[in-house]
Amino acid sequence: MDFNSMPSEETIQSTAAAIRNRGTEVSIVDDRTQALDAVLSKVPIGAEVMNGSSTTLAEIGFVEYLKNHPEKYNNLHAAALNESNQMRRMELMRKAVTADYFFASVNAIAETGELFAADASGSRVGAFPFAAKKLILVTGVNKIVPTWNDGVNRIREFVFPLEDKRVQAMGMRSHVSKIVIIETEMTKERISLILVREKLGF
Repeated sequence: MDFNSMPSEETIQSTAAAIRNRGTEVSIVDDRTQALDAVLSKVPIGAEVMNGSSTTLAEIGFVEYLKNHPEKYNNLHAAALNESNQMRRMELMRKAVTADYFFASVNAIAETGELFAADASGSRVGAFPFAAKKLILVTGVNKIVPTWNDGVNRIREFVFPLEDKRVQAMGMRSHVSKIVIIETEMTKERISLILVREKLGF
């Protein structure tokens, strides 16, 4: 199965409708520039923000934007990275999953509306089920797959080898340690998904 293909517009629209029916807001944008604008429009100046590790967030320019505008937000990720004490840094990362605005991506979306995210440590997906007050997700439409099973298979067969290769360049190895699947969100307006008509991330 091709886990990185571009779906038809009909599939994009029907998948977005399925996600909305499961309680997640969906915005569809054309490209990464519009994606960044959409993300920034959702965050008030001065807000407490945290972002999980994400190739997609880097590709749309959000990671660089946070770095270049430290005065705009209370950036919990930057505070944790600037902490030299390892134990204190881990404690800051643990508390950061409860941020008012948590930004991340997903690794797969089933056409039936479920969202899939995998993590090695859990520092990213820990925010997904409940901890973050607002969860804002950005993803390319290349992550849409037909079924629930395909979502899990995309993580194991496509995403993991690429992520493992990426972190090996930093002298580490990755693992599919935790998988979070959002079937339904019961809190209105808590989760927003920005769906981009581009290939982003993996």
